[in-house]
Amino acid sequence: MIGTDWDGGALPYRVGHKKLGMWLFIVSDALTFSAMLIGYSYVRASSDQWPEPFKFSPSIIFSTVMTLCLLASSFTMVMAVKASARRDYKGIRRWIMLTMLGGLMFLGLHLYEWNHLIHEGLRPTSLPAEWQKLWPQASYLFGSTFFAITGLHMFHVLTGVIYLGVIALRARRMSHEDVEISGLYWHFVDLVWMFVFPMIYLLSVYRQ
Repeated sequence: MIGTDWDGGALPYRVGHKKLGMWLFIVSDALTFSAMLIGYSYVRASSDQWPEPFKFSPSIIFSTVMTLCLLASSFTMVMAVKASARRDYKGIRRWIMLTMLGGLMFLGLHLYEWNHLIHEGLRPTSLPAEWQKLWPQASYLFGSTFFAITGLHMFHVLTGVIYLGVIALRARRMSHEDVEISGLYWHFVDLVWMFVFPMIYLLSVYRQ
């Protein structure tokens, strides 16, 4: 009634159940990542010595490239939502596929990094021998917190890629709201990385 009286206006609290559900999921997931990052910060602050193993080259440069992949995918996701508003189905598929490519590149680079660190000797319960020489009193919790936080984030990226794939395949059957909701999820995943990247990587830059 109010919307009719104001000629085209929308009720301020009229939110679709799908979008509301996604917002509730994002809030709950944000609390999960916040708890993990706060726990990481506490463990790091209370440790007598914390490893700072990430050299500017290649580690920080490599992780920066991963970050740029996610930032680029956020842009392509925005373009997909804009295409959806115009009901441009080819545009939706094209931009979503580019978004998925950015996510897959991020995953591939991250797995390569994991493989490199594991070969060096990093485990959830142990540190590489070289690190132990540099930081003899370092906490073994570095490995467990690193793999837990980055692993959970990678799982979200993988889930997002699969989710976007379903949206792209069924673009003609999906409403504009469905594409918007997938965009909300993807932007949330990217935003989480904007906290993980500086806390895990930039604050652990190797200083000789």
